[in-house]
Amino acid sequence: MSKKYKLIPLLLAMVLVVTLVFTACEKSPNQKIRLIEVTHSLFYTPQYVALTQGFFEEEGLDVELSTGGGADKVMTAMLSGEAEIGFMGAEASVYVYNEGRENYAINFAQLTQRDGTFLVGREKDDDFNFDKLRGKTVLGGRKGGMPEMTLEYVIKSKGLVLDEDVVVRTDVQFDALAGAFISGEGDYVSLFEPVATTLEKEGQGYIVASIGGEGGYIPYTCYSTTKEYMEKNPETIQKFTNALYKAMVWVQNHSLEEIAEAVKPHFPDTEDDVLVTLIDRYRQQDSWKPDLIITEEGMDHLMHIMELAGELDQRADYEKIVTTEFAKKAMEQAK
Repeated sequence: MSKKYKLIPLLLAMVLVVTLVFTACEKSPNQKIRLIEVTHSLFYTPQYVALTQGFFEEEGLDVELSTGGGADKVMTAMLSGEAEIGFMGAEASVYVYNEGRENYAINFAQLTQRDGTFLVGREKDDDFNFDKLRGKTVLGGRKGGMPEMTLEYVIKSKGLVLDEDVVVRTDVQFDALAGAFISGEGDYVSLFEPVATTLEKEGQGYIVASIGGEGGYIPYTCYSTTKEYMEKNPETIQKFTNALYKAMVWVQNHSLEEIAEAVKPHFPDTEDDVLVTLIDRYRQQDSWKPDLIITEEGMDHLMHIMELAGELDQRADYEKIVTTEFAKKAMEQAK
């Protein structure tokens, strides 16, 4: 056999090896990230946009989303290693830091800048004012949680005294509030969307006020990870933040109908017109933090609310529990 023909099998083998290498590279899985959210709500629309529009995949991440049903549960899952990233109220990181833990939680991106709950009553009331809460009971959620503390803050700002003028119940679990209200407990309840509007459509409750509209700007829900994970995986946290920022920009530049279509896979049982209405409601009250940066002023306001609720004796160090590095870099890279 001539040398020419002897080289053919060798060349074919080399082509096969190169093909296999490129195929393996193309099929190499993205890095898996377990993300646990505090609750499932349209309040977090930019997050679902990041998932459905492939922004995490563009950054080489495979994000697995689960719902914790309360910031306490989300934080527990993150600290125990059941999730790499937690999405919850920033108050949880304050509690953990003040416990003296060495591997505490660090917030690196802020998604929402207002409370996302709405006050729901049993009767339709277009002329509602908070003075109507006198003598009433409100189901507020878990004591020490951001929704309940912000509700208390708003009620107090209206000149009402807790336990004298109005009772805020904290004995009903976060994810059981709607069910408890439907079963006849309380005169009012504080709920996220789309649950609040679902009750309204079913004639089981009526939205009378926006707690977010009354509570002012707060670093309400943020992404955090443990100090240890952040130190070992800064590139991963940067990629995650990049994807979130892309989603935030996308939401700002697209119509309500386009946004509703994007989040539909995460809310398949919610009618399209309802999705549009609720997304518009959150956008109109300026719910989302455009630059993802958690400011010191915002954290001060949050800890002030915690102090008023009697849940905080000592403030946590902003420089310890917050980093703006990843959010700032995500914006720079997007220019």
